[in-house]
Amino acid sequence: MARSNDLNRLTYAQLIALEEKIKKAIADRRLLRHVTRQQLKNMAKKAGCDINELFGKRGRKGSSSVKYRNPKDPTQTWTGRGRKPNWLVDALKKGGKLDSFAV
Repeated sequence: MARSNDLNRLTYAQLIALEEKIKKAIADRRLLRHVTRQQLKNMAKKAGCDINELFGKRGRKGSSSVKYRNPKDPTQTWTGRGRKPNWLVDALKKGGKLDSFAV
């Protein structure tokens, strides 16, 4: 893993190129996860059971469903439990209403 000192030595153009490589790597991993998940679901179905029977529900014990989503980055969500995430705190400070982020 690159250290921040190493990153400080890169030029702007090199950082942009690295950013593009990282974005592609993340997209590739997401696709691989999706394909693998679908293959596992198909294998479970073929065996006559549900994927949840094999692995249980996804997430932590007692996890809640998503209640709020960042419209600027849909991957950022909040269940309404615990501390408000920074993206939501910032948006509320700028005058946003909590209801406008509800799913």
